[in-house]
Amino acid sequence: MTKSSAPKRYLPTSPFKAPVAPPPRQFAVGDQVTHDVYGLGRVIGIEGGIAALVDFGSTRERILSPYAKMSKL
Repeated sequence: MTKSSAPKRYLPTSPFKAPVAPPPRQFAVGDQVTHDVYGLGRVIGIEGGIAALVDFGSTRERILSPYAKMSKL
């Protein structure tokens, strides 16, 4: 038996409420963040909501939205 990774679709005739999508994450310059690959860092630039430039100490990386592997501390 296998599990489906695709989300179940909402039917308009369903008696249950439609699932609410989480709002996109917003980062500001100076926010301390953690990344699954790069570790701890600080946001040093924002590129119009498309990407964030993050200083991880040993490297600077441009992380693209939707920031799946990055979270604010």
